[in-house]
Amino acid sequence: MTHHHHHAPRDLTRNQTLVFDVLSKADGPLSAYTILDQLRDDGFRAPLQVYRALEKLLDYGLIHRLESLNAFVACAHPQCHQQGLVAFAICEKCGQVTEFSDAAIENLVTAWSVQNGFKSRKTTLELRGICEACDDHESASRKV
Repeated sequence: MTHHHHHAPRDLTRNQTLVFDVLSKADGPLSAYTILDQLRDDGFRAPLQVYRALEKLLDYGLIHRLESLNAFVACAHPQCHQQGLVAFAICEKCGQVTEFSDAAIENLVTAWSVQNGFKSRKTTLELRGICEACDDHESASRKV
């Protein structure tokens, strides 16, 4: 996963800033309990402290929840998609998560919503499979 190294906005609480910093420095998605473990030295004792911070960070659009993994990642493009579709490619081998957006997919989803009278509040797409690096490694292994 690409390191984001975002700087937390100034209006975050101490707990929100600590949780955001852990996620923005992480190599991949983290569960709330993994975040809690990493912040015990900073005075975190209860999962609720982490969940409250995560909830606000989600509201602010600074992080995303990967539903299929029940884990969280820092947003790669916090200014770019306040609304609309957010998509993730998740490698099942190495755990790499790549965040992307695609206007064509978003247009299809919007068109479907309009045709069916569905008022979408949030659209998250998760693709699970094998990333190019792992696929290349697998292909090379098979040729030997």
